[in-house]
Amino acid sequence: MIWETLKPALIFPGAEAASYEEVFQQVGGALTAAGYTKSTYVEALIEREREYPTGLDVDGWGVAIPHTPVEHVNSETVIAIAIFKNPVEFVQMGTDDETVGVRIVFMLAIAGKPGEHGAHLDELQRIIAIIQDTGLLQNLLNAQSAEEIIKLIEEKEKTL
Repeated sequence: MIWETLKPALIFPGAEAASYEEVFQQVGGALTAAGYTKSTYVEALIEREREYPTGLDVDGWGVAIPHTPVEHVNSETVIAIAIFKNPVEFVQMGTDDETVGVRIVFMLAIAGKPGEHGAHLDELQRIIAIIQDTGLLQNLLNAQSAEEIIKLIEEKEKTL
């Protein structure tokens, strides 16, 4: 379950950023400052996003799930969540130039052996199951605290 691994210090309700690069510097920088990721993490996020965009339009809700290869992550898998006051433009997954205004970011730092992709897929599947609930997305946008965000995700995961 995702909610069991969430850390309040890595959840950012009411965040603000002007670009996805700024999102990565803020949220990815927090992962690095907390020791979960290597100093290469933020730049790796930016490089990967340019090649493999992570923006999703979920029934009109903008969500992004950025991540890097495992070599940029230290020994523990963590997820940071940022809820933005205003949409941040991300290129939509599977396109080269279509954008989506993202307000919810699930940033993955997946630990593992280089070349392994199974852990990424497992975490992505869990997040996709959560974000398909547009009522939950609305509740996440309205959440005022990290603890409230964790509780919302916990309640959703218990129904899956």
